[in-house]
Amino acid sequence: MFQGDPKAHNALNVNNVSVTSNSNETRMGMKYILQWTSPKNVPFVYMGVGQQGFIDRNCSHTNCYVTNDRNYLGDYTKFNVIVFAGPEVVVYDKKNLPHRRSPHQKFAFASIESADNYPVCSRTLDNFFNWTWTYRLDSEAKWGYIVVRDSENKIIGPKTNMHWMKLEDMDPTSDKIREIIKNKTKTAAWFVSNCYTKSSRETFVKLLKFELKKYNRTVDIYGKCGSLKCLRDNDKCSKMLENDYFFYLSFENSFAEDYVTEKLLHPLQNYVVPIVYGAANYTRFMPDGIYLNAFELGPVKLAKKMNELLEDEEKYIKYFKWKNHYSYHRRSESVETDDYCRFCSMLYEEDLVRKSTIYDNFKEWWNPRNVKC
Repeated sequence: MFQGDPKAHNALNVNNVSVTSNSNETRMGMKYILQWTSPKNVPFVYMGVGQQGFIDRNCSHTNCYVTNDRNYLGDYTKFNVIVFAGPEVVVYDKKNLPHRRSPHQKFAFASIESADNYPVCSRTLDNFFNWTWTYRLDSEAKWGYIVVRDSENKIIGPKTNMHWMKLEDMDPTSDKIREIIKNKTKTAAWFVSNCYTKSSRETFVKLLKFELKKYNRTVDIYGKCGSLKCLRDNDKCSKMLENDYFFYLSFENSFAEDYVTEKLLHPLQNYVVPIVYGAANYTRFMPDGIYLNAFELGPVKLAKKMNELLEDEEKYIKYFKWKNHYSYHRRSESVETDDYCRFCSMLYEEDLVRKSTIYDNFKEWWNPRNVKC
């Protein structure tokens, strides 16, 4: 995770932040979280104020207190953790950052936004953060969309090293799924509202549509970037995917490690084969043989592969064998995987809190390769 050797920091100065000791002055039994950046930014905007957010979510730990008032405890060095919203803090200079911290205190970088869209372009944040709260699978706290469970409903991923069943060892696709597939008539759907992206996915789709014409097939585009209308979170749209479409374009708006959004859940939860386009290692999220990778195939080979599967029903049906063994869920569906609950509960994990860690080269850890500032 860390650039360089992550070492315990017992020194009295980290990234020119002087260290003071105030931890015993906070009220016993409560952990205090200070939002250094605007509370209107994600993820803070949904975090709640005080304990309310944790209470409303029925978290296992509710004794965490959230505020953006730096004087709430009299001195910001008394907070257990100070969190910084990524899109805002990446453009900060040193004068906007805290100049003091306590030995017990953690500084945490929090972002659900892609590093490709919000890169770090200076060395100001190197040797500054102790924790990260992001979509990256090697972050101390996760912020994401997807949970993978096995057939016993145990959480197994996503994670950096997944041990999936091989497709040939999976049970045959069920008759129920065969029946659903038999009634489908349309090639591919794409729900999209951002028409100009860092990943240039819109250009790829134009090329794909051109190639699919050779097979008398197309991509139906819903939302601001197409001629069709359907709200993504609407049950009717989900049912439409299940009933009508063979493929769904799970195309990300930018390229960053582990950046996989809810776009992947649309097909996985609605009996549709996902076509992915991003910089993630998708084997961390899905077994091989259940999706197509547009980035690796390119539009010509992708169109050919799509047509090949649609011409051979048995080949296409094998892409659903995974449903006998795995299921996909939103992280917010369960208290067990709720990202806000986790951020509170980790403050009560003594081994994690006592462990002294620092992101020495945060710029290298966060930024995608070849990112342009």
